[in-house]
Amino acid sequence: MAASGALPGLFFCFAAMVLLIFVSVSPPTWDKVSFLNANQFSFGVFGYTGSKTQVGYYFPFSGDVNSTTLHNLTFVLILYPIAAGLSGLAFIFGSCGAAYHRAGTVFMSLLAALAMLCTLVAWVVSMSLFGVVRSRLRSGGIDANWGNANWLALGALVALLLGFCTAACGVFGHYRRSRVR
Repeated sequence: MAASGALPGLFFCFAAMVLLIFVSVSPPTWDKVSFLNANQFSFGVFGYTGSKTQVGYYFPFSGDVNSTTLHNLTFVLILYPIAAGLSGLAFIFGSCGAAYHRAGTVFMSLLAALAMLCTLVAWVVSMSLFGVVRSRLRSGGIDANWGNANWLALGALVALLLGFCTAACGVFGHYRRSRVR
């Protein structure tokens, strides 16, 4: 192994990628992972239970949950699949860094930082968006509860933070191959 200092960052970037993929395939694709559950609906990145897959959507309830602001905030959820892709690229570059050259670890740390920024923005927006929708639905007498995608995204955010920090430290690891005498 050329650089054992890159391995922790590699692990955390892979873990974040898997968590972000789970978040990205939320409803309408997979109903087990959702941001918000209200009545028979589960809400995800690309829609809700029974809707077509799309970027940005209106909520299937009447009233003040279908404001233009809330509709526009659902477009920001596309940052989750983008962050998953960036985490995947960080993992690929980290594999190169762990196996061969320091440049891979440098790119891994930069991509992990960019993925962490995307995940942070998406997580803050999704918590705000679904928190407001949850509050408005509950005030209208509709039972609405948090889903597990919020916490998976938070876990991915923490993993990317740790991945960035350990990758940045791993850049200074030992990359020379030992000479056989």
